Order: sequence, then C-alpha cells, then structure tokens
Amino acid sequence: MNLNDLVANVLQQQRSTPDLIADALREAILQGIFQEGQYLRQDEIATQFGVSRIPVREALKQLEAEGLVTLHLNRGAMVSVLTAAEAQEICEIRSALEVKAIQIAIPKLSEADIEKAAVILEATDQATDAGVLAKLNWEFHATLYAAAERPRLLMMIKNLHVNCDRYVRVQLTQMDYHERSQKEHYQLLDACRQRDLKTAVRLLKRHIDTAGEQLVAYLQQKAQKR
Repeated sequence: MNLNDLVANVLQQQRSTPDLIADALREAILQGIFQEGQYLRQDEIATQFGVSRIPVREALKQLEAEGLVTLHLNRGAMVSVLTAAEAQEICEIRSALEVKAIQIAIPKLSEADIEKAAVILEATDQATDAGVLAKLNWEFHATLYAAAERPRLLMMIKNLHVNCDRYVRVQLTQMDYHERSQKEHYQLLDACRQRDLKTAVRLLKRHIDTAGEQLVAYLQQKAQKR
C-alpha cells in the first residue's frame, strides 16, 4: 500500500478533514512510507488531499501530540526519531499505566471480554503482515483494559503504543519476537480468565519490560549505524 491508497481509503470515511489527513499520515509513518527524519511538505500534502494547508496543519498538530511528528519553526514538520532513551521512558510509563489499568479491569472483566480477547489472539496466530500484527496487538491489550472504564487512562496508553508502533512492527516480524509475545499474551489472558490479579500484573509487567528492553537495544544498534 502507498500514500495514494491511504488517502483514498480515509477519504471514504465520514469524519472531519483534519482527522482524515491525520489518519492517512499516521499510517504512512507507521508503514514506513514516510521515514524518520523525513520532512513533510504541507503544500504537497494539501495538493494530494485537494484541501488548503489549514487542515493539514491541524492534522500535523495531532501527530505532534502523538509523538510521531516534530514541528520546527520555519522548517516545517519532520517525522520524529525515537531515541533509545525516549523508548526506555515510554516503556516505563507504559508499565505503570497498563499495570494500573489491568488492576482496575480484572474484577470487571466479563466472559464476553475474555472471549473477544481470545478471538483476537486466534487472529494474531494466523496473521503475518506487520501492520495487522501491530493492530491486533493493541486490540488485545485494549480489550482487557477497556473493562476498567477509564477512558482517559486508555487514551494515554494508546498514545504510548502509537509512539512505538512503527518499531513494534519490526519487533513482531524481524526480531523473532512474535512467538514469545503470543505465548505471553495467552498466559496473561489465562490469568485474567482466572481473575488472578497478582499473576496478571506480574505477567503484564514482564511482557512490557521485556519488549522495552529489546526495543531499546534495537534503537541503540540503529543509532550506532547512522
């Protein structure tokens, strides 16, 4: 899929123009169509969408809030580069927030929630595309956390996932992480099914910390090659 395909897909949706542009640009960044450090020309994007530069600027501000774009005065927008130190901090925050979410959620989880999470894991077993794997990974975690009924907390967690999504796709497909990740997901789901809060917290924290350590190591190696 290329940028033209993404533009065509999002323009079919009944949503505001800045949101549609943000969706297309976000996916282009996550897929690597726009590379880290690459400048995004607002006039070119506006032309591609057939809009003025105003909704493009609004879209870029959304992506800046998500950590995907950095806005430079007089230089425009650049796809953000995630450093190893930033990834470390993100994973530390994720660990704290997601552990809190699962602690609140487990007593409220319904059988329907558990079944939905199980179906997502089954779909993940069959998936091979990096983008699909990353989306299913988030859907699995979000399904468990949603039972906490803390929408602000869930949005904060989602933004942290988006920050790392493009690198998680590399982890899931190129770093032999997918199989281990799935094993840990099934263990976490079983703990949730048993309403075993202590085990669920331990498994989730280990899952996030291990992924974070691997991501930090990958980014350190990548920085050394620049």
